[in-house]
Amino acid sequence: MLSLTPRPLPPPFLLQSPSTAASPPRRQKRSGRRLPRHHPNPQRQRPPPRPRKSLGQHYMLNSGINDALARVAGVEEGDVVLEIGPGTGSLTNALINAGATVIAVEKDPQMAMLVKDRFASTDRLTVLKEDFTKCHIRSHIISLLGKKNSSGAEPKYAKVVSNIPFNISTEVVKKLLPLGDVFSDVALLLQDETAIRLSDVSLRSSECRPINIFVNFYSDPQYKFKVERTNFFPQPNVDAAIIRFKLKQVAEYPPVTSPKSFFSMINSAFNGKRKMLRRSLQHICPSIAVEAALTNIGLPVTSRPGDLSLEDFVRLHNLLVKV
Repeated sequence: MLSLTPRPLPPPFLLQSPSTAASPPRRQKRSGRRLPRHHPNPQRQRPPPRPRKSLGQHYMLNSGINDALARVAGVEEGDVVLEIGPGTGSLTNALINAGATVIAVEKDPQMAMLVKDRFASTDRLTVLKEDFTKCHIRSHIISLLGKKNSSGAEPKYAKVVSNIPFNISTEVVKKLLPLGDVFSDVALLLQDETAIRLSDVSLRSSECRPINIFVNFYSDPQYKFKVERTNFFPQPNVDAAIIRFKLKQVAEYPPVTSPKSFFSMINSAFNGKRKMLRRSLQHICPSIAVEAALTNIGLPVTSRPGDLSLEDFVRLHNLLVKV
């Protein structure tokens, strides 16, 4: 695994002495030459607000990580990219420089205003002041893709490139991965332990969880590389990592009769992770029917959730729904 050498730089407000931070800047004499309308005077730019712990905010100090994140997703000229939590706009800058048109969803009003002002001179950024977990992002992306595709260019899918708060990573993954009809690639900076777990495709393990089934149902995950905790401010207690999900199209999903009933069965199976399936699934159908289905797919009647692969779960589900 590749590990980038951190080159951290402190955020602007750490470079100020207490007296400088507290006192207003001296008035500058006007030179007579007016600055461009969408380029604010750098001496009037305020330092970014301190990261809010309640929102899980951590500033990325290494611009090389942002460039690498964009490369992992294969961002290129003309792409439409969703960024979740742009913060101060360091990753946004890398995406725009790569030629992308960015839709940034930011929950923090201060950060949303900051990143909007920073890129006021470009038409390649749209900032939505919303909570991503409650945002109807599909309609926004489809609208922008429609404008792009109406110009005569070849229809393309959007991409997701984000450094997201560790505390909402699973929720974000669950919302994004089923959107293979809109997105082709999802590249995320997550907690290292989470990235390792989500990229595990073995499944037949006592460590397997419903989220592993979910990830492999909707995507092909790949762990890319580790990012040391020293690249962030404030420094978290854990390292991070970049993971890429190559989303599947609907036709590529495992052939289940209903994804909803399939995942309902998966959740029931793992509610009693150490229980035999003939017991944990008995509220769905009689134990004898579960045993018959397991025998039909070549598995022991004493099988537990960690003994099955994704394909095994698909075949088991399709047999049980006929009971």
